[in-house]
Parts: sequence; C-alpha cells; structure tokens
Amino acid sequence: MPRIRFRLNGAETTVDADPDRSLLDILRGQLGITGPHFGCGANECGACNVIVGDHAVAACDTPLWSVADKNITTIEGLGSPQRPHPLQRAFIAEQALQCGYCVSGVLMSAAALLMRNPNPTGEDVKAALDRNLCRCGSHNRMVRAVLHAAAEMQAR
Repeated sequence: MPRIRFRLNGAETTVDADPDRSLLDILRGQLGITGPHFGCGANECGACNVIVGDHAVAACDTPLWSVADKNITTIEGLGSPQRPHPLQRAFIAEQALQCGYCVSGVLMSAAALLMRNPNPTGEDVKAALDRNLCRCGSHNRMVRAVLHAAAEMQAR
C-alpha cells in the first residue's frame, strides 16, 4: 500500500491507503476527522468541503493522491472551543446555523475565500458559498456572518 503524506490541520500526517480512495473516506474512516460530512458524494452539496492550500474542495471526490504534500484544513483545524476562529464567532453571533449539517463545509468555503480575499463584498461571499447547499434557509445570515468575520479580521 502506498504511503501518502500531507499536512492535516498543521500536523504532518502519513497514511497507508489506496491513492484513489476519496479524501473524505480517509479523513472520516481512517483518521477519525468527523467535521467534513458525507452529503451527496458527487461534489454537489459542499457538506464535505475542506481547504486544500487556499481553496475549498469537496473531499468526497478528491482522490487521496491529489493531496500528497499539500496543506489540508478541516473544521477541526479552523479554531477551537477555547479560541474560535472569527468565522465561528460570527456564525454564532449572526445565528447563521440551524441543523449544522452544512456548516462545516460552509465555514471551509468562507475561510478559503477570506484567505484569498480578506475584504470581500456580499457578492463575493455569495459566489464563494454558491456550491454549499443549506436546507434550513440560513443563507442570508451566513453571508452576514462572513462579512462580520471579515470586518473583525480586518480590524486586527
């Protein structure tokens, strides 16, 4: 079995696995990272989004071989209960989460956006979150939360 190395939430990680297995399968099944959720399995819903480099990607259809030697961030690496990321604080403040199923993927999409564009417009945020499906209808609050976090991060 090939060994694939990558940096996961800041820690060097090596897995022995079929390089064609999905990143989501490795994260959840082999590494115990449960933040990315299985939704559609076809890169259509965003529930499994993680950040690879500075872009949000659907872990469900990302083959393991494609993340070799790359930096991967999941919701577990975004912040902690003791030190939440500004996005996490803003989502709470704006009441931008309902059932929570989509939220980790939405937060990863938003964090990737803010990595590339620290001062987004509402249209930028909508475009970045466009591939994230939320059945609870929290979209407007999510956009407000991302703009709220961006403003907080700019003020630092």
